Amino acid sequence: MPSDGERGRFVFLTGLTLILGIVLAGMIFPEQLGAAGNKTMGFLTRSFGWLYNGAAFTFVIFCLGLGLSRYGDIRLGDEPPEYSSVTWFAMLFSAGMGIGLVFWGAAEPLHHWLNPIEPLAGGSPEAAAFAMRKSFLHWGLQPWAIYAVLGLPLAYLMYCRRQNGLISNLLLPFIPAASSRSNLGRLINVVALFATAGGIATSLGLGVQQINSGMSFVFGMPDTPLVKILMVAVITLLVVICTVTGMQRGIKYLCSLNLIIAVAILIISFVVGPSVEILNTFTSTLGNYIQHWFADSLAISGNPWYVHWTVFYMAWWMAWAPFCAPFIARVSRGRTVREFVFGALMAPSLGSFLWFAVFGTMGISAGPETAGEAISSLPTALFVVLDGYPLGSFISGLVIVVLFTFFITSANGATYVLGVLSSNGQPRPSITMKIVWSVLPAALALVLMLESENGLCLLQTMAIIAAFPFMLVLILGMFCLMRLLHEDYPVSGRPRAKSHHPSQGDHHCSKIGR
Repeated sequence: MPSDGERGRFVFLTGLTLILGIVLAGMIFPEQLGAAGNKTMGFLTRSFGWLYNGAAFTFVIFCLGLGLSRYGDIRLGDEPPEYSSVTWFAMLFSAGMGIGLVFWGAAEPLHHWLNPIEPLAGGSPEAAAFAMRKSFLHWGLQPWAIYAVLGLPLAYLMYCRRQNGLISNLLLPFIPAASSRSNLGRLINVVALFATAGGIATSLGLGVQQINSGMSFVFGMPDTPLVKILMVAVITLLVVICTVTGMQRGIKYLCSLNLIIAVAILIISFVVGPSVEILNTFTSTLGNYIQHWFADSLAISGNPWYVHWTVFYMAWWMAWAPFCAPFIARVSRGRTVREFVFGALMAPSLGSFLWFAVFGTMGISAGPETAGEAISSLPTALFVVLDGYPLGSFISGLVIVVLFTFFITSANGATYVLGVLSSNGQPRPSITMKIVWSVLPAALALVLMLESENGLCLLQTMAIIAAFPFMLVLILGMFCLMRLLHEDYPVSGRPRAKSHHPSQGDHHCSKIGR
């Protein structure tokens, strides 16, 4: 029987081989691989759009129902929370979608406003309401429920069952003692590693492009390959430093800094922007979002708009789940199930809504001409919008800083997850393994940026394709958690005695109602 180290090396080498193979194929046969990837992803999103949307909708209902149930009082472990509520929220927000919000905060509402679904007229007030409501949908409850439905059972396994953090351990309630030793378990961990490494490499590449575009637009810095190489090198060095200092120190303080800068950007932009319109947009869009949430969450029609946007977003959030969910589980020790559910769903969603309300309204208020210029180059969209307002250059400078810090925190969390997957679930991966996974995604992103115009999009496409079967793992997460809760907490609400069944670790969670 292979040892834990051999199983870890298998996952590491297999995932790495897949990633390098795709990169090499993309360099040698870029058009053929790109066409095959786009065709496959088009088939998945068109044919299984109902499944993507339906699964994400189900995850939201499941999480909210669990948080309101008698299981909500269960504490994940017998220790107090490891991080304060503010720091915990900062970590969730930074890792989950911080850099994506900066990229799409103005670009997505403006794109939907000028290019709405038929029969709405582009640039109309009706299109503006549509644009804001759909932005809320794509960045609201669904992505966080996707993360939570995987992160919560992992946290329960880690802190209540004293199992390691491998995603394959979701199989434990159904295949006792199999987990990472089974072929299915190894496959799950390989897919998780591939999706995580591909996602973080894509995020770095797109982030560097936006940073470089922003510095070029605001400060006149040349947008050249050399500048991108230097940026990747600096970011990678900072990620390594943060990784070496550890979760408690490096990422904790950096996430807090992220939150401070992001709040400062929001407040300053609100003050210099159309404040009354922003408030009106926020309240009216929140009402429309709640009113139409059921219909919008399940909407699928022959219109390609739904496939290109809503279904694509659900697929992309599922591709990010192998990274975000284990990280959220890692930082949630000591939280109750109710705190986990509502903290991981409601608070980040509200932050996203505020962000879109501020920058979407600022862009729409600037008029169709500015909006058209902004979305002509998505990496510079936010900077184009800010350029038309007082203190625009100052706010843009803060945006560039927060792009750096958001990515460093995301990459730091990814190195932890990749290290765990590559070490057969060791909760504290070695420094060497963390450094390896700090450098490799950066190298992949750099190669793809410099060698292929669409290389990053190709890697993103492949990550989404690989994550399609991972949707079944997310669904498995719901059944895993309910099986564990049923075993540990009978209907009476009193925890069972410690069990030595191979699928059950010693029970270390507080009883319901404590």
